[in-house]
Amino acid sequence: MRGGVFKSRNNKTKLQREVFMQSSKPEFTFKPRQPQFKAKIILLASLFVLFSLAAIPARFAGEGNGTVIAQTALTGQWTAKVYDGAPKKDREDNQEWNQTNGRDSIQINLTRRTGKSENNFGSSIPYADFEGLTRDAALGTNPNIIFHLTREAGKIDFQGAFQDGRGAGNFTFTPNQTFVSALRSRGFAEMTEEQMFAATTLNVTTKAVDDLRNAGFKLTFDDVFKAVIFKITPEFIAEMNSIGFKNLGMEDLVKARIFKITPEFSREVASLGFRDQPMESLVKMRIFKITPDFIRETRGAGFENLGIEELVKFKIFNVDADFIQRVRANGYTGSDPEEFVRLKIHGLDK
Repeated sequence: MRGGVFKSRNNKTKLQREVFMQSSKPEFTFKPRQPQFKAKIILLASLFVLFSLAAIPARFAGEGNGTVIAQTALTGQWTAKVYDGAPKKDREDNQEWNQTNGRDSIQINLTRRTGKSENNFGSSIPYADFEGLTRDAALGTNPNIIFHLTREAGKIDFQGAFQDGRGAGNFTFTPNQTFVSALRSRGFAEMTEEQMFAATTLNVTTKAVDDLRNAGFKLTFDDVFKAVIFKITPEFIAEMNSIGFKNLGMEDLVKARIFKITPEFSREVASLGFRDQPMESLVKMRIFKITPDFIRETRGAGFENLGIEELVKFKIFNVDADFIQRVRANGYTGSDPEEFVRLKIHGLDK
């Protein structure tokens, strides 16, 4: 998963049901049944992140008064799973996935209970970011392990157990007041303890904030989270500027990341006549897989001037070059795209 995903639930997670934990003791007992982990659709997960971020109330200065961070430590439970390194064959960014989520990283899930609800965060974190945790230690049997995650926004201390690549235990988070001061010196309001915790798990840095501000953004704290999760960097912003998308807001930049609106894709569709298209049009092309090859195939079958909406209809109803040729072979000589869609719907090419 890119970055991390926040979510709230009122019931216990499967892995937590399988692990008997006592907050006052370091021992953790694992049940023998292995959990099942389902693959997540990147689009749904990404959109879920966007909606979840809206639940974080505090903003940067200029949008309301900040809240002073409490000095008490924040606590919760963690679970972990070692990646087996198997490739995801259905992912276009297979190489990137293996580099970020393969043997060098571990999936960590953090749970905090507030009343009857649970706030969960899940992320792939490199072993190199931890003190006291290695892949070998996670794969072995360690009934009492202590390790730490120290980042600019704060420190998370973990205590628990690992057995055969699965782990669970308790954690304590301590915010870094130096990070708060650094943001205050840049004109930002105080962050809440919850925001500091999120900033630590997502590895938000003052450099990332400075880079975004220097790129011309008037930031909200939601924007900072989105930028870190979706890797909205100055380099990526410059790439989008180079293909004609200047002064994009954070939402459009996030869409470009989610739907892989790359300079290469934009330039190729521009060379086919779709120049200076709005971001929404390119997003639609990506969603419905209107590839340059598909455009060339429909043109080769006689449809030289189809717009994006017509191409989308052709894709939805599977009006491809083969279908068009079959219709032509049956003696139909019309050139109305809508008629070919109707023929496909009613199966009149047979």
